[in-house]
Amino acid sequence: MKLKLGTNCGFAINRYTEPEAWGKIVGDLGLHSVQFVADLLNPFLPDSYIDSQIKRIKESAKRYSFNVDSIFTSAYTRVNHLCHPDEQARRIWLDWFKRLFEIGAKLGAQTGGSHFGILTFDTINDPEKRKRVTEAAVKGWQELTFYAKELGYESVIFEPMSVPREFANTVAETKAILDMVNAHCGVPMKVCLDIGHAPHPNERDPYPWLLALGSVSPVIHLQQTMLGKSMHWPFTPENNSQGYITAEKVLACLEQSGCKEALLHFELSHREHWDTDGRVVEDHKASVEYWRKYVKD
Repeated sequence: MKLKLGTNCGFAINRYTEPEAWGKIVGDLGLHSVQFVADLLNPFLPDSYIDSQIKRIKESAKRYSFNVDSIFTSAYTRVNHLCHPDEQARRIWLDWFKRLFEIGAKLGAQTGGSHFGILTFDTINDPEKRKRVTEAAVKGWQELTFYAKELGYESVIFEPMSVPREFANTVAETKAILDMVNAHCGVPMKVCLDIGHAPHPNERDPYPWLLALGSVSPVIHLQQTMLGKSMHWPFTPENNSQGYITAEKVLACLEQSGCKEALLHFELSHREHWDTDGRVVEDHKASVEYWRKYVKD
């Protein structure tokens, strides 16, 4: 099993926005794999600015010896997008994703994606409307798989989320989405599994999710958490003493799942609070120290 330790760039949003700043942090952490996020370079921005940022990111990657292996949405882009009830809005977001994937391709990413989509309450409570919007989202993702293939991607990925409106609350629903999209695809849709996302009341334990989906999860978000919650804690000694996640068990489940290769990316959350905002780099260092004992690459 080939595993690579890296980080999602969500930690940098509004804190370390310049490629040279967050790139140096990644380099100082000794990480060589990055999941870049749209919140640092939104495709809605002008082409000239996007091009200048891509140039700086590539220069930073070379200077600090990391690769952008995937691209993803993040906190500020946790929106309805391909499940928006307005058809015109869905089309706009479909084009947005194509631009996002273009940015990823220019940075060297081999996969990219988001959550599957988010339904409004009006949509989820109306069976006909829910069916119509869900089918539109499936077609949208299928279109993106063919566009991703043109860009040289190996796959597209989606992340099972937290409530029924956000899709994939269960392992079965996650597999159903994969089946629907992959029934007609350019590159396969796979999973970006988060080890803290086990939301359904009957499926709170994250380890069965790893066993069931590890083999189709080329990217996995790492966070320390408590059972039945998604805390996005760093792997500090204090958090590890009360948290549910252990590296040994995560790796054992991935091995049993049939996983051959995966990027393990930290997705740690630091609220804008006196006690946590200044600990971003320190807590990432502690997390790397913990996981480096188990993942050498």
